Amino acid sequence: MPSLPTAAFSITLDCQLHNVPGALGKLCTAIGDAGGNIGALDGFDVRGPVLRRNLVVHCRDVDHQQQVVSAVQVLSEVTLVDWWDRTFKMHEAGKIHVLSTAPVNDKDDLSMAYTPGVARVCTAIQHDPGLSHEYTIRKNTVAIVSNGTAVLGLGDIGPEGAMPVMEGKALLFKEFGGVDGFPICINARTVDEVVEFVERIAPTFGGINLEDIAAPECFEIEERLSKSLDIPVFHDDQHGTAVVTLAALWNSLKITGKKMEDLSVVIAGMGAAGVAIGKILINAGVGEIVGCDRAGAIYSGRGEMNSAKEWFAVNTNPSRKMGSIGDVMNGADVFVGVSGPNLITAADIRSMAKDPIVFAMANPDPEIRPEAADGLAAVMATGRSDYPNQINNVLAFPGIFRGALDAHATDITEGMKLAAAIAIAEAVSDAELSPSFVVPSVFNRSIVEKVAPAVAAAAVADGVIRQR
Repeated sequence: MPSLPTAAFSITLDCQLHNVPGALGKLCTAIGDAGGNIGALDGFDVRGPVLRRNLVVHCRDVDHQQQVVSAVQVLSEVTLVDWWDRTFKMHEAGKIHVLSTAPVNDKDDLSMAYTPGVARVCTAIQHDPGLSHEYTIRKNTVAIVSNGTAVLGLGDIGPEGAMPVMEGKALLFKEFGGVDGFPICINARTVDEVVEFVERIAPTFGGINLEDIAAPECFEIEERLSKSLDIPVFHDDQHGTAVVTLAALWNSLKITGKKMEDLSVVIAGMGAAGVAIGKILINAGVGEIVGCDRAGAIYSGRGEMNSAKEWFAVNTNPSRKMGSIGDVMNGADVFVGVSGPNLITAADIRSMAKDPIVFAMANPDPEIRPEAADGLAAVMATGRSDYPNQINNVLAFPGIFRGALDAHATDITEGMKLAAAIAIAEAVSDAELSPSFVVPSVFNRSIVEKVAPAVAAAAVADGVIRQR
């Protein structure tokens, strides 16, 4: 089934049209016939016998962009002056920049912001390093660290290739949580290299957000840094995904009437997200969990598994179910996909228990598209913004770090993650709750206002607060 046009592949067409009746209609018709979806039209700039106009057109992919462009180029009454890919245009020169917060308008300002006044602050911090969390950017700054070994659905594309994602993460930190995130993509492959690097830069930051680091190395990296540093360390690919998944599941159970302890859950993908989702669902009291990787079901005694999968095998699948993803989905209540595109079929969903819950979260292409599922699921969710029920980390990480920084937390505990999941779930009121609305919109700016204080309170309750 072909994909639908999306803003991710949208283009802008800068067109000059003959100023005659029907010219604009022919342009729009040509775009529509080529399968493009016009998203916006700007105002007219009439210049005698011609008029100039920009059109935004959503396309399916790069090849489709060229098809739309070619359809416009052959029109006799239209001249295509220029066109550009809107996504690449947005990323030109990066998506973030540094702003100063202190005025430097005269010599008095300069003497306080820099020498000689700054020496007083330096000396105070020297005698009490904890003051760095009050009088430097540490108070509100998080390092977004990646080595580019597991970027979105792209895999190991290196630190340079990872940079646009980390910039995007910084953008979301600021937009949704008011947190200053700084992208740091490093040329480091081993666990020891990553850990040593982060430990060395830690004095600059109030928290560490690990991102797009391959499993199983990511598990050890986070564990070691959490022990060695006195600031929060959070691997968002693991815990952000898990928090929002749990929130969506809680609300889905309200719709289906099922109970957490009675559920049979199948998780496809045993990387960072899959393992973390399994752990948070275990803590939430899910009855049965079966994980699957490329070789099929994970079970105790199966060979060729890394340490993370071995842990998963020991702590899940008590019946030792074996076979393919399709085999273990038979009779399951919930499917959670964090793997790859087109992994399951409508027939797999039909084999599940009554009122199945399907979270197909692989990005950019889900394990099954909602239109391919043909309305078989009681609740259907993906990781994409162009379908209902987007299970997206942006619902979690801005509020989690906002709460952790506000509370002067030294760690991010299971209690803090649970508090975040509850706050996200409760942000959907009973009146709003429906099969197509089990998680709040990622554009709901009030989510952070709910998540942050809940996380901060949990940090206090768990006793992970820095003494001031």
